[in-house]
Amino acid sequence: MAGNTQAIAQLLQQSLDPRHSKDAEAAIRQQENVAGFSIGLLQIVADGSIPQTTRLAAALYFKNFIRRNWTDVEGNYKMAQNEVVTVKQELIGLMITQPPAIQTQLGDAISMIAESDFYERWDTLVEDLASRLTPNDAKVNNGVLQVAHSIFKRWRPLFRTDELFTEINHVLQRFSQPFLQLLTNTDAQISANESNKEALQAYAQTLNLIIKLLHDLSCQDIPPLFESHMDQLVAFLHKYLTYDNQLLHTDDEAESSVLEYVKAGIFEILSFWTGKYYDDIGKYLGTFVDSSWSLLTAIGQETKYDILVSRALQFLTSVTANPQQAESFNNEQVLNQVIEKVILPNVSLRESDIEMFEDEPIEYIRRDLEGSDSDTRRRAATDFLRQLIQQFENLVTGVVNKYIDAYLQNYAADPKGNWKSKDTAVYLFSSIAAKGASTAAYGVKTVNTNVNILDFFQKHIADDLTGEAVEPILKVDSIKFVYIFRSQLTQQYWQAAFPLLVKHLGVNNYVIYSYAAIAVERALYLTDDNKQPVISKADVAPLAKDLLVHLFGLIQKDSAPEKIQENEFLMKCVMRVLIFIRDGVIPMTDIVLTNFINITKVIRHNPSNPRFYYYHFEGLGALIRFAAPSQPEKLENALFEPFSTILSNDVQEFVPYVFQLFAALLEANPSGALPDFYKNLIQPILHPSLWESKGNVPALSRFLAGVVSRGAPLILQNNQLEPILGIFQKLISTKAFENQAFDLVEVIVASFPVEALKNYFPIMLQLLLTKLSSNNPSEGFKLRFVRFYHYIAARDDKGLGCDFFISVADSVQNDVFRPIYTQVVLPETQKLARPFERKTAVVSFTKTLADGQAFIERYQKGWALTCEALLKQLLNPPVAHASDDVIADAQDVDDSGFGVGFTQLNTCKKTAVDPFPEVGDVKKWVGQYLREADARNSGRIGSYVQSRLSDQARAALLETMAAAAA
Repeated sequence: MAGNTQAIAQLLQQSLDPRHSKDAEAAIRQQENVAGFSIGLLQIVADGSIPQTTRLAAALYFKNFIRRNWTDVEGNYKMAQNEVVTVKQELIGLMITQPPAIQTQLGDAISMIAESDFYERWDTLVEDLASRLTPNDAKVNNGVLQVAHSIFKRWRPLFRTDELFTEINHVLQRFSQPFLQLLTNTDAQISANESNKEALQAYAQTLNLIIKLLHDLSCQDIPPLFESHMDQLVAFLHKYLTYDNQLLHTDDEAESSVLEYVKAGIFEILSFWTGKYYDDIGKYLGTFVDSSWSLLTAIGQETKYDILVSRALQFLTSVTANPQQAESFNNEQVLNQVIEKVILPNVSLRESDIEMFEDEPIEYIRRDLEGSDSDTRRRAATDFLRQLIQQFENLVTGVVNKYIDAYLQNYAADPKGNWKSKDTAVYLFSSIAAKGASTAAYGVKTVNTNVNILDFFQKHIADDLTGEAVEPILKVDSIKFVYIFRSQLTQQYWQAAFPLLVKHLGVNNYVIYSYAAIAVERALYLTDDNKQPVISKADVAPLAKDLLVHLFGLIQKDSAPEKIQENEFLMKCVMRVLIFIRDGVIPMTDIVLTNFINITKVIRHNPSNPRFYYYHFEGLGALIRFAAPSQPEKLENALFEPFSTILSNDVQEFVPYVFQLFAALLEANPSGALPDFYKNLIQPILHPSLWESKGNVPALSRFLAGVVSRGAPLILQNNQLEPILGIFQKLISTKAFENQAFDLVEVIVASFPVEALKNYFPIMLQLLLTKLSSNNPSEGFKLRFVRFYHYIAARDDKGLGCDFFISVADSVQNDVFRPIYTQVVLPETQKLARPFERKTAVVSFTKTLADGQAFIERYQKGWALTCEALLKQLLNPPVAHASDDVIADAQDVDDSGFGVGFTQLNTCKKTAVDPFPEVGDVKKWVGQYLREADARNSGRIGSYVQSRLSDQARAALLETMAAAAA
């Protein structure tokens, strides 16, 4: 590899030049499979004679290479073992000697490796990190701490398990003592360098990382060493909570200094400890409460202090959650001080808020939305106020109401000049009116019984919602009030409010029309106690076309890809309207389709907002779901070009969505011939490289299943069946993709004639049986295997059936069916939950009893066991849902890191298909089928009922057969 290092360095240098970047990157990718490639990149990073820009490019490439190539989905190394060992040995020592930019990239790579290997496959890492901590080299220490934090922070959200605590103890035994020593050393260095700005800045960064690690290491339990040094730790935290040094300040009003982040981190850990370890920390809290009070009453309004103020308020909120600590606020005079000195300064509008409203409207919306502004002063002050209400509801409500009334009177005296007073009043009212968190689906569900939501709406909100010359922020306040308290408004109020929300989509102000879209979207989602829409479909249908055209117009106001994608709230509203009107979209298909295609063509050049394009593709999914069944060719012809361009240009963010939508189009017209453009995709999607990306697999496998379903004859003609079975083999070998493997193989069995599959069945079954007999097949795998068995056993009409399955099993291993049937099929069948799966099992068991030759002599006991299993199914006969067309709401996508890899589209989810639609009343069908089988087999069923069944089973089966004759 050494000979290639110089060439790779030159290619990395060329990749920095936009004119040559694409060719250079392609050339580097060709080198990735050469042994020692990763080591070569590290050698480039370490070579001081190479320009730093090239070394940084090498570090970045190394990080991305590790992300792609360290392990496969099963956790096995993809590189040679000696290369793995060398990377681990060299990486930390190299990282800590590099400049910060390179250090960050290598640190990220270490974190990725640790995510896979720590701690069992990298049990030397902690000792290696701890051994590199120094008494007085901040650069080295910061590199070590950054890596440690990136690894240990993942413990924070995890549930307690023995494995987790074993890992934490492994770390604490090796890291606690050096960490506490570093804390002491850093404190000393900060004191020694109080007038040395550069050194002080570096040690302040160390301090910031120490605070983060203090949180990481205590997130599951207080470490014993921390517990025995609690006095020292508390003194350290308090010292730096009240510490100040002008050399650490910033001149910019918007830029927080490292000192703000240190203090915010201290408040964060104090909040956490207060909630989790009150017995350990409670006696120290008084001093910290006093310090937080002093800070909050003295700190400026500049935005650079926002994170510090919000964390200080969060700390007070956590303290107030303890009844003993909260008691000091149980006094009207104290509460007046709290409201005036802490709450009001932090909920009142600042000039910076107004500037953001006007100059950065999308940022204003994101910060202001309920639940998304956790680090703003307003949200933190509101949480503190609500915690006080939780402790002393009547007292706090009474005190705050006086301030609300005073602000409203001030506004009434001069509405134009004092409009900010009303904004504060509305905000305060919303804060005290809501109890508990506002939910994404329904807004505020529970309210403070001491206030009247509808009365406040009529007196103070309705006029701003209907008025023309209203201050824009007050207009937004009125829409937001409806949005937050949407579950509290009666149908009568909604009849008046909904048209007003729609009307506000037509104004020019960005924040107003965006909030209107947000409120309209949620209003259309609302249902009453009977699951019926609160907004009448009759009220929406006449508006739908104009509403959609207007929303699309707002989205496409600016033609730049990043501007089109900026406002996901508009696209989410488009999606919701389409879901709401359902097949009402059919008359306007052309307009909606044209707009979606135009947007797709623009944003594919630069996917920049995952939320936007998620809702975009959900909207397309809704269009396909409701319009494609009646006009499949139109949608297929229109969407093929933009979708195929996405695939040919490998727009990775969009590929999983495109394959889902292609699959939905195929499924919308199950009996149609396979169009030419799908035929041309078959060969490319069989290429193994496309299946390497985990994010592609669920969508690809669904698409391939759709192609198989509609194009089986063509696939046979082109000799493509074997490569498709190869994909099944690849999928079934990976635990994460077992479901996709079974989906594919079920479609294969359903679509191809038995003759075409005869030679492949033993191999398929051998793969399944090998996995089934492994140490710990998952419960999901066993259920899918049983479902697959029943499908084959039930399909004697296709030349399959239980005897076919048994003969194939015997060809794999003689008499292997006996234990499979008794130990897996029979017990696991009772766990099948979905109606169509249970229906297939009933048909399978019934046909086995009626005509299964192997069960006549070879498995005589099996006949009785099968009958008992069938009767258990008939105790609660499977009944298909009338029409399961409820579309799950995807609110949680906002927090799930979607947009990378696979994200399920809910609007076009694959719907379950009844494999036996001819079987209506299942119990009646069973009785009738068995009676007919008895007649054509000379009374054999009746004979077995008498000779092989228990009295109870005999009576139950005879009753079922008799009922069918009635």
